Amino acid sequence: MDSPYVYTRYGNPTWERYERALGELEDAEVVLFASGMAAVAAVLLAVLEPGSSAVLPSDCYLGVRALAEQQPAQRGVAVSLVPTARMDPSSVPEGTGLLWLESPSNPGLDVCDIAALAESGNARIVAVDNTFATPLGQRPLDLGADLSVTSATKHLSGHADVMMGFVATRDHGLAKSVRDWRRTAGSIPGPFEAWLAHRSLATLELRLSRGCENAAAIAALLLARGDVSGVRYPGLPSDPAHELAARQMSRFGTIVSFDLGSRERADAFLAAAELITEATSFGGVHTSAERRARWGQDEVPEGFIRLSAGCEDAGDLLTDIERALAALG
Repeated sequence: MDSPYVYTRYGNPTWERYERALGELEDAEVVLFASGMAAVAAVLLAVLEPGSSAVLPSDCYLGVRALAEQQPAQRGVAVSLVPTARMDPSSVPEGTGLLWLESPSNPGLDVCDIAALAESGNARIVAVDNTFATPLGQRPLDLGADLSVTSATKHLSGHADVMMGFVATRDHGLAKSVRDWRRTAGSIPGPFEAWLAHRSLATLELRLSRGCENAAAIAALLLARGDVSGVRYPGLPSDPAHELAARQMSRFGTIVSFDLGSRERADAFLAAAELITEATSFGGVHTSAERRARWGQDEVPEGFIRLSAGCEDAGDLLTDIERALAALG
């Protein structure tokens, strides 16, 4: 048979069209996966060779840390963890096989200098988890990274109804490695899910712009209050990551984090808010938030909230947040 679609695990026209569309955003070759973690697994397990080494942020997404400390480590890969805020060329030993970055970090919103880390040449391959920023907010490949990994489950699909992820690269050899892994491991996206995600690209810029505007307004509101501490948002001029984020990001994202001082106050806030859905995912059209310490795997205070601003009216959101905070007493 001369058809390129003889078996769906090898190729499918629906998700290949979505790959081409994402490739235009990234100016790169894109390989689509069934989820963000499937994309992460393809990088960690297809790129890292036994006996090599990897450096990852100690404060990156907990699922990435868990995978790195299990599978690659069991295959003889030396895995080191460094906090994002302290990630610089001196923290990456020369000859490192893979440097995995996440900027801004999840959930703490720390930022590292992607260009400086890539330019150092200490790592053979530099990969960046770009889920928080998206290709419209940050372009890791332009900053020198070899791989940009994104969970399309979040902002890219934007409607909390799809799980998907992708790897973008301008290195055809790396693209082939992760594509071969996808075919062998079977971590392919479903055609219908790919169609839903592709549908969402038409509104990505509009959704992201509105969400970023709402996040900035929420961060400013929280920063001005005496009953909220630890407000983090890279777009705030007072944020410790602002100067670096302004250099390498074109927009500051939809995620805001803050501390309400205790588990009880955080839970009460989430219960009192009417426009905020309590959920662990983010990047949807509806504002969502969670008390992140409930998972027990992030070094955050018990009252730490990670909030994802949606597309609601900004005035309605701010009023709802003020009312929920006032209910705490």
